[in-house]
Amino acid sequence: MKRDQVSGISFKHILSNFFRHLTVLKDMAQSFRDLLIWKKAMALVTEVYRVTRQYPKDELYGLTSQIRRAAVSVPSNIAEGKGRHSNHEFRHFLALARGSLLELETQLEISENLGYLENENSKDLREKASELGRILNGFLEAVSKRK
Repeated sequence: MKRDQVSGISFKHILSNFFRHLTVLKDMAQSFRDLLIWKKAMALVTEVYRVTRQYPKDELYGLTSQIRRAAVSVPSNIAEGKGRHSNHEFRHFLALARGSLLELETQLEISENLGYLENENSKDLREKASELGRILNGFLEAVSKRK
């Protein structure tokens, strides 16, 4: 028997598994506040609130409320998913965040169609939402590959 083997398991294999588990534990200990997708989602929420202040007052309980709730839902679902105990649950909440982001993008388009958003604000928000969507999709794919 080789010196680095115990009970048929190589020392290299044991070390490899040990470091893999350390990486997983490190990732699990990471706060949702450290996630780039959460930071970008928070920036988008702030921008949505700033822009929707200019919406007509008669939309306060309509489109303004809807668009704000959809925007708030994105980082909220990312944070809640990060706090769950399994990748399966995390993926579920990331998928909910993606759905809320698509809802937000639709509401931004409605706002533009109704003339509530100036072209510059609309373009900026659409670009930020699109970038967040790409990052979120990539992150969701990476989390799905983890066991």
